[in-house]
Amino acid sequence: MEFQDKTKTCVDCGKEFVFTAGEQAFYKEKGLDNEPKRCKECRDKRKAEKASKESK
Repeated sequence: MEFQDKTKTCVDCGKEFVFTAGEQAFYKEKGLDNEPKRCKECRDKRKAEKASKESK
């Protein structure tokens, strides 16, 4: 199966981001069925917020 880049819209900030063919292949390889809903910046921000809550 050949993947093609997809343009998605971030649910948090509303910016468009590209879900690349390489990322799609990685998701498939890891068995991840859901495509990302957030851009890289918002995913990183969300991870940082989650990590700071867990360390308290």
